[in-house]
Amino acid sequence: MATLQDTMRRLAIEAGAAIMEIYARPDMDVRAKSDASPVTEADEAADRIISAGLRAAFPEIALVTEEQAASHDLQARRFFIVDPLDGTKEFIKRRGDFTVNIALVEDGVPVQGVVYAPAKGRMFQTLAEGGAVEEKAPFDPDATGATVPLRMRSPDAGALIVVASKSHRDAATDAYIGRYTVADMRSAGSSLKFCLLAAGEADLYPRLGRTMEWDTAAGHAVLAAAGGEVLDFDTHAPLRYGKPGYANPFFIARHPDVALVAG
Repeated sequence: MATLQDTMRRLAIEAGAAIMEIYARPDMDVRAKSDASPVTEADEAADRIISAGLRAAFPEIALVTEEQAASHDLQARRFFIVDPLDGTKEFIKRRGDFTVNIALVEDGVPVQGVVYAPAKGRMFQTLAEGGAVEEKAPFDPDATGATVPLRMRSPDAGALIVVASKSHRDAATDAYIGRYTVADMRSAGSSLKFCLLAAGEADLYPRLGRTMEWDTAAGHAVLAAAGGEVLDFDTHAPLRYGKPGYANPFFIARHPDVALVAG
């Protein structure tokens, strides 16, 4: 019998295949949602695959997805939260930094997650027994391939590696990063930023901009399993999930040994 983590992984791969089929077309259907953000047929196809699969396998667990969030008034202590295509703008521009995000939240904490970047051939996931891994391509929906354990690197305060958004970089973020001694800056889209920290490829990811819980939960779960943490930018309290409206505050994702500086 497939475990919860196995099911999340399989559905991420199946959704990724549907996304890549549309990605390969010369044109695609793009519309604006009520908040003016773009949505494509790939978002909707991936949402259908993941929603149907999770509801069939785990009907007792509440489900929130980006494409269906308006219909939810969540009161559950345990729920799935899904972004079927995180980085829609990257997808439309035919950049590879988009992901499928599936997470399980318990009592406000993302405890299991899968982040799959089908165009980049990278998949990051938590393990039911604890810890997190990156699975190597090719990806078989029915059998896990070779994996590499994920663990954050020990940061050097005098030579930090910082990762920031490709599409949402602003002066406030640059000013905050400027308070650190930075050896290298890396850009990444979508939830891959969390995964770069988890894989030991960066130490710090500050986000001084709007995000939603489905944008962050899966990456947050992977990062936490690899030894990292995600904190509210203002209070430095752990980022929580199941908030009204699913909107996140500004946050800092980091190795716990990276000192927090005033914003």
